[in-house]
Amino acid sequence: MKTVSMSGSLRANVGKKDAKMNRASGKVPCVIYGGKEELHFAIEEKVLETIIFTPYTYLIDLDIEGKKFTATLQDVQYHPVSDKTLHADFLQVTAGKPIIVSLPIRVEGNSPGVLRGGKLVKKFRKMRVKGLAEHMPEEIVINISKMEIEDSLRISDIKIPNIEVLEVMSNLVISVASTRAVEPTTPGGK
Repeated sequence: MKTVSMSGSLRANVGKKDAKMNRASGKVPCVIYGGKEELHFAIEEKVLETIIFTPYTYLIDLDIEGKKFTATLQDVQYHPVSDKTLHADFLQVTAGKPIIVSLPIRVEGNSPGVLRGGKLVKKFRKMRVKGLAEHMPEEIVINISKMEIEDSLRISDIKIPNIEVLEVMSNLVISVASTRAVEPTTPGGK
């Protein structure tokens, strides 16, 4: 997984007034849990948005006033009208303890079915997986260079070493659908 470093400041008080003051000064109230204790802190909104508005999932090295933590972004809450980031939850990563994250799916290669006029249909952009942080890949790469028209790939066809996929195994991930513009194939390949 990709790693990024961030620093935050401890929140003196926990409550609505403190959260409003943090937001007014351009910070987002956050909490980190999963370790020995819960810790409430604030991070600059612009810094936090660099990991929120990206397809990647990151391991975050947090520095909160000298205390170091490794965490993943677990949940983000947004304002219903303005879409401003209101709150973020981080899960502390502990060595030897599996984590659950959503990894992005990247498609590579050129499908012969698509080159002949088929349509590539992607049903998933991310996939939920469980495993140790040191075994997590940055992304799930799917090669479509052998997919013909009407071929499909299901969750059960994707194998990642040391990682458990948490999606329904029969779900369709990618398929090459037939369209009206498909070139007909003649017997003998001509």
